[in-house]
Amino acid sequence: MGPNGSGKSTLSKTLVGHPAYTVTGGLAMFNGGDLLELEPEQRAQQGIFLAFQYPVEIPGVANTDFLRLAVNKRRTALGQEEYDPIEFFGVLSEKMASVEMSSDFLSRDVNSGFSGGEKKRNEILQLALLEPELAILDETDSGLDIDALKTVAGGVNRYKSDRNAIILITHYQRLLDYIEPDFVHVMHKGRIVRSGGPELAKELEADGYAFLEGAAPL
Repeated sequence: MGPNGSGKSTLSKTLVGHPAYTVTGGLAMFNGGDLLELEPEQRAQQGIFLAFQYPVEIPGVANTDFLRLAVNKRRTALGQEEYDPIEFFGVLSEKMASVEMSSDFLSRDVNSGFSGGEKKRNEILQLALLEPELAILDETDSGLDIDALKTVAGGVNRYKSDRNAIILITHYQRLLDYIEPDFVHVMHKGRIVRSGGPELAKELEADGYAFLEGAAPL
């Protein structure tokens, strides 16, 4: 959590290798290796996933083809056999039911013409299919009505386990009413300045970020 411009989205995009950001020092250790030495696609294949705050539309690319190719790339990296189209459809149907998405979305282009809530559901569908080890969810609650929020939160909770980790970026306590965090960290000017448990998010909801003036990094 943290005010606008504190570096939350910058951190998430840097971890996945967004070309707009250049790292000038330091390490990003993950499973014994430095993520910064890997290309973006290699990071994804090793289990890093980013759900965007503003998912982009990809005209001309069918959603079902995009999902199958992404999943098969991940499976290949894990030394598993690729799904053929029929096998994948069975897996996909099960995951789509978990995020309450209609099969109509399969024939449509990626996010093309989707509402804000549908785009976020599609991101959580990717999460469910790819089963990453680290999922970074950048303001997944942005633009969602209460029903869509509950659906998206349910998908995240089904994914959450002892075998993976989630970095959940949000401004609001309302998402944390449905996804209980283990830890809450507050960013300010690119650094974590305060950490705590779920109660910290409730404190921020009530009192805001006035305490940040003069706060030193941890």
